[in-house]
Amino acid sequence: MNSTVDDIGYGTQFAAWYDRLFPMGAEATAAADVLGRLHPDPSAGTLEFGVGTGRIAIPLSGKVGAITGVDSSTEMLDLLAAAPGAADVTGVRANIRDYTEARHYGLVYAVCGTLSMLLTPDDQQAAIHRAAERLVPGGRLVIETGNRPAVEAIHEGLARTTLFTPYPEPGTGLQTHSTLPPGSDLWQCSHIWYESDGSTRVGNELSRLTTPEEVDAYARTAGLTPEAHYSSWDLAPYTEQYPMFLATYTKTA
Repeated sequence: MNSTVDDIGYGTQFAAWYDRLFPMGAEATAAADVLGRLHPDPSAGTLEFGVGTGRIAIPLSGKVGAITGVDSSTEMLDLLAAAPGAADVTGVRANIRDYTEARHYGLVYAVCGTLSMLLTPDDQQAAIHRAAERLVPGGRLVIETGNRPAVEAIHEGLARTTLFTPYPEPGTGLQTHSTLPPGSDLWQCSHIWYESDGSTRVGNELSRLTTPEEVDAYARTAGLTPEAHYSSWDLAPYTEQYPMFLATYTKTA
């Protein structure tokens, strides 16, 4: 692993409680099921950009075999390496905007807003280029990222708002102080996680929101063909009301 890889510090803030925010449970398994169905050829291999703790890669590896997972966070990759069931997931420390290797893959995917962690159109375009380069002919790229119209609607024209999301476990939840100045595509969130014992965790993140049309443009520039847009992992048709969206792209065979 390359110790000089630039890292935005997301893992430093969130690694210790990331799996509380995004549990390795039914939702992750459902997403892995869909990715398994979208995989055009598991024998051609699978690559994840932003693998994190392996929330998606671990259950997916049980369906498609070995997965290479790229992440810039040593903290996240350390947790991945120690996670139960991670034997078929190989973590690689690198930046997704300049990642390259000799191998090509049947499926490349970046989910849970990984693309939005890149804060300029040029960096987001670079990541899509790198993903396209790694695809075999006939391969598929799957992107899940923040949906700008939905977040704007949540703000109702205000620059700042506060949200609270209760979790199933009694006494737990996430409070988010959200900042999105009108006309801006940079979304700042300060999170407070509440445990049932009264303890809290605090983390901050900055992301760049996009629309499906913008990601389509990145894909076309990278030589990919837009295929479909969805609102969620149940593959319901895209609407502007959901805070995330899925988009799929194919590489000409």
